[in-house]
Amino acid sequence: MTSLLTGPDGRARCAWVGDDDEYRRYHDEEWGTPLHGDRALFEKMALEGFQAGLSWITILRKRPRFREVFAGFEPEAVARFDESDVARLMTDVGIIRNRAKIEATIGNARLVEDMADGALDELMWSFAPPASEARPASFADVPAATPESTALSKELRRRGFRFVGPTTMYALMQSAGMVDDHIAGCWKA
Repeated sequence: MTSLLTGPDGRARCAWVGDDDEYRRYHDEEWGTPLHGDRALFEKMALEGFQAGLSWITILRKRPRFREVFAGFEPEAVARFDESDVARLMTDVGIIRNRAKIEATIGNARLVEDMADGALDELMWSFAPPASEARPASFADVPAATPESTALSKELRRRGFRFVGPTTMYALMQSAGMVDDHIAGCWKA
């Protein structure tokens, strides 16, 4: 499989984008762009957790509904969700209806709420590796997990967070720009 794909606009992109307009927008505007803020990183954590076992495009297409039903991923609001909210979410066909993932998101929101303002951002970014000039030449050069994502996962789990495994945390690190895995030759590289 080729690692780059030229889009209809003539730009070479990481080939995982394929020919999907939403994936192209996500790649060009979000993926690999440094993201800060507890709310924004909590949202990434929650959505990456929901993605486990599924394709990212599924989550991306459902993201507007996720934002609606999870109070914009404001940790303070989600932390107040109770069993009636879990029941409501389990009937919402616009999201991934997985009880364990829903309950983990609520529990994770409570943990974020217990942290000082800005602490989630500081914690997550403290595990970002130093920026590298080296660029992956192909998808084969992009790891599924790294020592940093494994360490972040371990620390989050120690604090009680769920659905934060090393591969999930590496995907978050890529998405939130903690690492930049745009393939050499991609216009975003």
